[in-house]
Amino acid sequence: MYDVCVTGGGAAGMMCAVTAAKKGLSVLLIEKNEKLGKKLFITGKGRCNFTNCCDPDVFFANVISNPKFLYSAFYDFSSYDCISFFEESGLRSKTERGGRVFPASDKSSDVIKVLEKELRRLGVCIRLNTEVKELILSGESGEKTCKGVVLQGNERVMARHTVIATGGISYPSTGSTGDGFRFAGQAGLEMTALRPGLVPLCTKEAFVKDMQGLSLKNAEVRFFKGKEGSLIHKDFGEMLFTHFGISGPVILSASSLIGEDIKDGNVLVEIDLKPALTYEQLDKRLVRELTEGGKKTFKNILKNLLPSSAVPVFISLTGCDPDKPCNEVSKKERHSLRNLLKCLSLTVTGPVGTDEAIITRGGVSVKEIDPSTMKAKKIKGLYFIGEVLDTDALTGGFNLQIAWSTAVKCGRNMT
Repeated sequence: MYDVCVTGGGAAGMMCAVTAAKKGLSVLLIEKNEKLGKKLFITGKGRCNFTNCCDPDVFFANVISNPKFLYSAFYDFSSYDCISFFEESGLRSKTERGGRVFPASDKSSDVIKVLEKELRRLGVCIRLNTEVKELILSGESGEKTCKGVVLQGNERVMARHTVIATGGISYPSTGSTGDGFRFAGQAGLEMTALRPGLVPLCTKEAFVKDMQGLSLKNAEVRFFKGKEGSLIHKDFGEMLFTHFGISGPVILSASSLIGEDIKDGNVLVEIDLKPALTYEQLDKRLVRELTEGGKKTFKNILKNLLPSSAVPVFISLTGCDPDKPCNEVSKKERHSLRNLLKCLSLTVTGPVGTDEAIITRGGVSVKEIDPSTMKAKKIKGLYFIGEVLDTDALTGGFNLQIAWSTAVKCGRNMT
């Protein structure tokens, strides 16, 4: 018999276990993988952008789904509180562009080590390679109580408080296989539709594969509904070409913000590779480059304007002879190049699968959860935290902050 049983040893689960144990409660943390923090380990390409150093208004502006639900949790444990927690626990951190906070070592394993050290120090019982099969529920409809969980082999673990911190369905190889949604269904809680969030996009055009790995640091990206449709979203920042389409921060954020439009496969993307220049200014620069180039070939001049991997693609799209001397390039060919630099068009066919999504959108409806405790309103002794909830945000450390804040809110309100 434990005071608290936490199912899921990811970011939210570990933080909740630490918080509850600090109150002197006996805590069991159950993880079905062979180690804790498996998804946390790969976050931020292994660097772990664990929060964002920002004020509340910035945080809530970056939350897409149900920001009001998170008011109480965030104000109880803000991003500044999160940074302080980790630094006081021995983790040195650094803040990069856009307020993104990383371990100073650039190692996600250091974040996990801090949490594991706290779990051991506080005497939390940890069970690895252990799968929870179902909840132990008693009572009639409307007055049910969760008294613990049933493990593999029908082993029963009893607890006064049962916390579900099993994550979503993205990156299932890390153990995020939707167990928490199954438990919510068993308890009769309402769910919202599950869909991939912060996910790369597939595009129709074959030439993107030729630019695979090319990263643009300062691109403006515009999304339109249909070929002749209206502008539905635009952003500025980093993006990346992949073998199947496009990715990078501005693309991942767009996938969540306009996910319903993208899902229909009727979205056109325009990429401005020279956003600091107007069409007129860029045209003047091209005239200068071509004039100064003289007898140099067209392809050699393009190296002054584009990353090397993009040069063959732009030569093909302009239709200009790559070996043509610069002083023979026509006005029409120059304008073709200018227009491509300012407006490289791609057709989005849809997002890649959930397997490659950073987060899961949707989940346990926040209408079912008390935001001041993270307790299920209908079921005594049952709590939901982290990605299993229908809350999500843009890239930049905001989603992990949701995990930390809901976990601390839950742990602090158990008695």
